[in-house]
Amino acid sequence: MIDANSKFYAILTAAGEAKQVKADAGLLTWKITHMAVGDANGLDPLPDRMQKVLINERRRAPLNSLAPDPANPAILVAEQVIPADEGGFWVRELGLFDADGDLVAIANCAPSFKPKLSQGSGRTQTLRMNFVVSSASNIVLTIDPAVVLATRKYVDDSVANAVNRLDTKQSVLVATTGPMVLAGVQVIDGLAAPAGSRVLVKNQDQPKDNGLYLVSADSWVRTVDADTSDKVTPALLVSVERGTVNADTQWQLVTDAPIVLGTTALSFRNILAGLMGNFAGSRTVAQSRALTVDERGMRIELAAGVVATLPLTTSVPEGTAYLLSAGPTSTTSKLTTANGDQFAMNNLAVPTPYTFSPGGDVIVVREGSVWRGHCGSETLKTSKLFSASMTTPGYQFLPSGLIEQWGEITTTGAVNEPITVTFPLAFPVACFHFIATASSSPTGYVGGEARGKERAVVTSSATVPQVLYWRALGK
Repeated sequence: MIDANSKFYAILTAAGEAKQVKADAGLLTWKITHMAVGDANGLDPLPDRMQKVLINERRRAPLNSLAPDPANPAILVAEQVIPADEGGFWVRELGLFDADGDLVAIANCAPSFKPKLSQGSGRTQTLRMNFVVSSASNIVLTIDPAVVLATRKYVDDSVANAVNRLDTKQSVLVATTGPMVLAGVQVIDGLAAPAGSRVLVKNQDQPKDNGLYLVSADSWVRTVDADTSDKVTPALLVSVERGTVNADTQWQLVTDAPIVLGTTALSFRNILAGLMGNFAGSRTVAQSRALTVDERGMRIELAAGVVATLPLTTSVPEGTAYLLSAGPTSTTSKLTTANGDQFAMNNLAVPTPYTFSPGGDVIVVREGSVWRGHCGSETLKTSKLFSASMTTPGYQFLPSGLIEQWGEITTTGAVNEPITVTFPLAFPVACFHFIATASSSPTGYVGGEARGKERAVVTSSATVPQVLYWRALGK
């Protein structure tokens, strides 16, 4: 008779023990497929390892699930659901059958009557049977989804697991702006984040500690949708709700697979930076140092005397950009590259360190192993539209197509002797203006007799040698 001293347990049958040995040896892939329930003819049964059938079987159906106990992998948990429209019997004994039809595990249980709806009372009943195995690695479950019923917990867990494994995560309240201690309630990005808030941690000194966390008065823990490696995958995406710096931004995990949470360095990128003319932020570099990956997409002003080093091109994604500028009065702000990288303006190689003009700016973009300068006033220095030779003789190109050339020449003192002036550059179309003036003011005049694309001829009435300064305009 069942009383407070009764014992309920599950064991492998002799057939089950033999198949477990073969499965452990790798000689068998064991498929446990069905659970049977019986009423034991009203008796209080005790499991017997020599049993091959239940005492009085009343129902047999495919398993709902068979999986290791999360708290103890040596225990397998078999589950079956009896729907509300089946029943009319007592449940006192349980048995598991494999794909060969053998009874491989048996258990007794506290008597429970399973009614059916036609009796005026019905319920969906879940039966679970726990039994110990030496190894579950070679035990598999075959389920026919057409006949198996799922418990509410199974559905809830399955939905939660599926949602938690999605790349797009639930938004976070705030995101960090620098390394921090992951414990206690504190101010993050200008906002006091209360306990229970979700936070994107992305700036830790040890990048393996980056990720999604819950604020707690004690040590923080990772959020349930990002607390295991299979939930933290490349392209993980999370939006930030509030904060002085990071409000209304979206961050993507750019770390490649495989990812081992707590071991692999996690790197996040603001994917809104640079979209629709937006920059990720701005800052001033007051001391010489290397620019960081996290500063990409920012406007960065270099103080006087600072030498900023661009990151190695191999350490940042293709297309990474920085807007760099010098202070309005600085003549000593410089930019250089890391080992092996090149710097170019207007597709022309530029020596480094490169010195900015006061207030000058440029957008540099990673293209292969080259940092290329695009836009900004600094690009005008090497632009064909503004190319120049600031010497004597010299020249200056202007975007309109106008070319100005200048120089000087010394006369011999012979009156009206034709003197040929050769231009530093031949005008592609024509020279339409040429003038020469004397460096001193002797009596006489300076005249221009002829001009062409490559040269002009001048004369002087001076009777002594003098320096003539000339200027030519053309296109």
